[in-house]
Amino acid sequence: MKIHEYQGKQLLADAGVRVPRGVVCKSADEVAAAYETLGGSIAVVKSQIHAGGRGKGRFKEFPEQPGVVLVKSAAEARENAERMLGQTLVTIQTGDEGKQVNTLFVEEGLQIARELYLGIVVDREAGGPVLMMSSEGGMEIEEVAANTPEKIFREPFDADYGLMPYQVRNLCFKLGFNAAQMKQAGKFLPQVCKFFADNDCSMAEVNPLVVTADDELVVLDAKIAFDDNALFRHKPLLELRDLSEEDAAEVRAGAAGLSYVNLDGNIGCLVNGAGLAMSTMDLIKLHGGEPANFLDVGGGANVDQVTEAFKIILSDSNVKAVLVNIFGGIMKCDTIVEALLTSYEKVGFTVPLVVRLEGTNVDKAREMLAASGRDIVSATDLTDAAKKVVGTLSA
Repeated sequence: MKIHEYQGKQLLADAGVRVPRGVVCKSADEVAAAYETLGGSIAVVKSQIHAGGRGKGRFKEFPEQPGVVLVKSAAEARENAERMLGQTLVTIQTGDEGKQVNTLFVEEGLQIARELYLGIVVDREAGGPVLMMSSEGGMEIEEVAANTPEKIFREPFDADYGLMPYQVRNLCFKLGFNAAQMKQAGKFLPQVCKFFADNDCSMAEVNPLVVTADDELVVLDAKIAFDDNALFRHKPLLELRDLSEEDAAEVRAGAAGLSYVNLDGNIGCLVNGAGLAMSTMDLIKLHGGEPANFLDVGGGANVDQVTEAFKIILSDSNVKAVLVNIFGGIMKCDTIVEALLTSYEKVGFTVPLVVRLEGTNVDKAREMLAASGRDIVSATDLTDAAKKVVGTLSA
């Protein structure tokens, strides 16, 4: 689950991490008032969407308007806000469709001496979280990794014990910190790492992390994401979820207990099991097709869930065919077919449907399909299913 920058900064501030003062605004009047409240000579007006690259992004309606802008008066703040609120911001991460900006965050200006990069992710190879830092703050970390990987410094840390003092010193030396900055880092870096572990984050990125003129470390931007599977331990975090920033079909699937990810292809997939779903998409691509989605109904899907899965798949106007790939283990094949046929009647199919079944009670299930009289193409194995569903598009 992702959250907005202003929400992430509030959580970090609650954890003792230094962040700039800021005001959340929903109107141009509030933005102008926020500038006055902050009381400095400069402020920054920031679009709040779940995407990076906002500073380099541009609004569809106002191509000269960036998503993050420095302002020097309340009037200037208001003028920029009027061009930003309710408009569509396109960044490198949103794609051409962009995202509508409904909230702005007005933040105090700082005397910045240096910009750094800080990020924490879970590294499977290291078996735990890894703190990454770089002297190249303000740049996309992927660009730094591609062009100057030697400028990225990594320190794996234990989620229970946190970042050790010697690790802080290692990073400080590599980044060229002076004594005052090292003292700041000795508190700042372990706090951020503790925040990451305590809240079951899947990613925390501070880009840039700035060093101010008085040697303070301050979070200038924050992107925080939480592990969905751990949110049951952090119920208050659920209140920070902004459904308007998420794919509507994915939200709908989550409410039905389905794992769904929207893709760009035209062959809908309904599969039980995440690994099998990935293999199904691979086989579709191998035989010349493009999957329209990842959809895992799980091992205990009922009629209502299968029906909702079909409705979600067919709500995508790009879908021109559907492949159902079921391996009956805990969930028997005949039970799946019963649910499939019931939902088939409820949904009403207008595109070809290919079904591949294997596992417990598969013979009975295939007989049920054959006797149903429905316009359903049966496949003997996964390769056969992939070939047949791709073939329906050229038929």
